[in-house]
Amino acid sequence: MRLHVDQRHERVLQLVRERGSLRVAELAEELGMSAVTLRRDVEALAAQGLVERMHGAVVWPSGAPGPAPAVPSAEGLVVGMVVPTTEYYYADVVRGARETVEAAGARLTIGLSRYLPDEDAAQARRLLSTGADGLLLTPTWESGRPEAGEGLWAAEQETPVVLVERWAPIGHPAARLDRVRSDHAHGAAEAVAHLAGLGHRSIALAVQESPTAPRLRAGYAAAVAALGLSPVPASPLEDAPSCSEADRFERTLEYLCEGVAGGNVTAAIVHSDADAIVLIPRLQARGVRVPEDLAVITYDDEVAALADLPLTAVAPDKHAVGAAAARLLLSRLGTPDKDSAARRHLDILPTLRVRGSCGAAGADS
Repeated sequence: MRLHVDQRHERVLQLVRERGSLRVAELAEELGMSAVTLRRDVEALAAQGLVERMHGAVVWPSGAPGPAPAVPSAEGLVVGMVVPTTEYYYADVVRGARETVEAAGARLTIGLSRYLPDEDAAQARRLLSTGADGLLLTPTWESGRPEAGEGLWAAEQETPVVLVERWAPIGHPAARLDRVRSDHAHGAAEAVAHLAGLGHRSIALAVQESPTAPRLRAGYAAAVAALGLSPVPASPLEDAPSCSEADRFERTLEYLCEGVAGGNVTAAIVHSDADAIVLIPRLQARGVRVPEDLAVITYDDEVAALADLPLTAVAPDKHAVGAAAARLLLSRLGTPDKDSAARRHLDILPTLRVRGSCGAAGADS
């Protein structure tokens, strides 16, 4: 199967990060690519500082996080994982956890909450009752963190627990749990900084309600303030969330069209790229050209590269989140005194993938 350029880049980065360095010929053979194509990909990655070229080899850059730590042996252990769904965003999170758990000789079992109230606690109990030695948990917390009185059950488990793509505020009992999450605030700030670097001073934010949204808003607001950009009127969805997808698209469309027409908006960050794929043709039908009138960066990068106008996107490394959470839990399970080892909070930075929708020179089209 022929890989898209983004998929090739991801695979190259994964292999080089895991092994530290690889000869170009060896890497081309393993990936089933021509040497010419691989050299072009490596040159592109090297230009971004993501890898280094050295005497016919591809090397993980000095100063960057090194090869992934060895997975501790966990022969016979069972890891329970509770996630809202195994589709869309969480497919790669689960894949990263599964590969890491299985590489250690353990077994991963899954429980799905489907975002139903109290279902994650019920699924966790079920997994523990069927032999899970530890839990990877993504509770159904609407803001990504527990409200007052919520989530206490997660902190009260006797078995080791690692929160995945969730966090608890200081003072909440669940804040003492191990945690691995994508730094969505950093991702939003990187998108703002990139657009500002292209000359945009008036950047809008259009997000759908999800556990990711509060961190996107925080990163966006912090970057706008830090860079001294012009304040942009907030989306009407901030004060009155939509009751349906149709309503969300219609109000977001009106918000962006009015901003462009009034000269108040020249760029926008849209969550998610699936939303952007719906919105952009509607913008164009209203006479708003992308990227000439409105530069667009999306968030998630699930399908951004597949749009007819490939979308610049912030890409959380979901696979890395799942793998890191699994390694952390396996390490905890392998510690003789599981309660004495220091807890860890790990934030994994998303990557900005530049394509045609932001209007950057040299972007992939």
